[in-house]
Amino acid sequence: MQNLLKYQKLTLWWALFVLVMCNIKMGKAGHSPLFFAGFDKLVHCGFFFMFTALAGYGIIKQRGNLTLATAVKVFIIAVAYGAAIEVIQKYFFPWRGAEWGDLFADTVGAGMATFSGLITVTAIRDEKN
Repeated sequence: MQNLLKYQKLTLWWALFVLVMCNIKMGKAGHSPLFFAGFDKLVHCGFFFMFTALAGYGIIKQRGNLTLATAVKVFIIAVAYGAAIEVIQKYFFPWRGAEWGDLFADTVGAGMATFSGLITVTAIRDEKN
């Protein structure tokens, strides 16, 4: 457990930030003309890209490598976290609504980070050989 905290500190802090931001009451700010249609989905995608990238970074720092199997596990954890946030929104925060579109955006962001991490690790490994 202590090893997890050592290498995944940034991921855990980011997860807390995402949880707060996804459940905060936006009030009138949510209807500002600064927010375009689809802004919410873009934010979800970015949140989960960063979550997955930080988790992958922590694993690379801990193990020195990121395997396909580990990357898939991180991806599944990220999507499950996104689903958990949607469930929390549905049952505990009446001012927020659970949306399949948000979960889809979370999945896209996690997938983008997983793909990027695997490509980067592979490129670095190939460059060393």
